[in-house]
Amino acid sequence: MYKVFVKDIPIILSTKKNIGKKYISIPLKEVKLKQLIEQITNGAILYVNIYHKNEEKLERFLRKKIQVIEAAGGLVYNSKQEILFIYRNKRWDLPKGGLEKGETYQEAAIREVEEETGVKNLEIKKFITKTYHIFKRNGKYKLKITYWFEMFTPYKGKLTPQTNEDIEKVKWKNFEKSQKALQKSYENIKLLFPKEYLTTHPNDRVSKV
Repeated sequence: MYKVFVKDIPIILSTKKNIGKKYISIPLKEVKLKQLIEQITNGAILYVNIYHKNEEKLERFLRKKIQVIEAAGGLVYNSKQEILFIYRNKRWDLPKGGLEKGETYQEAAIREVEEETGVKNLEIKKFITKTYHIFKRNGKYKLKITYWFEMFTPYKGKLTPQTNEDIEKVKWKNFEKSQKALQKSYENIKLLFPKEYLTTHPNDRVSKV
């Protein structure tokens, strides 16, 4: 099971027909994806489950129906166990960006974190997960698939937001401040965090901060 976000509303893709009473379940072969995205965007549908017994076919279906942009980014810790956040478009986010020609996901993740924040000496600890986000650009829907890595750095120098990418602030945040930042973040970003950071479906959310 995984989630594809449309304006912070998750489309669930799973191998199960029934995942909850609230969810409309649609077999993969009957999905009209662009129509479904419009319904979610307009608020007509909030809980959707697309299912097929073969999980690999679910992602192949998405890649076939929508142009894919691949990206990579980092959930970065320092020696104080603080987490590196960027602030852009009135939301707290994590540094990430698109792959350049010939780059591996790991290389792209490190480069993007360095470029967007000014942080150096990054070390990848492990792969976390992929996130999926559908957005509209120039009148066409696109699917961004981002590969996320947990990173560590001993860097204690100046943080430098990449202003030409509209990043206004870069901050190290401890556990409490990270929780607060996540209240003004994106649902797909929250999937990267340990359980104590996570929230419920955006329509059921109760703030614990």
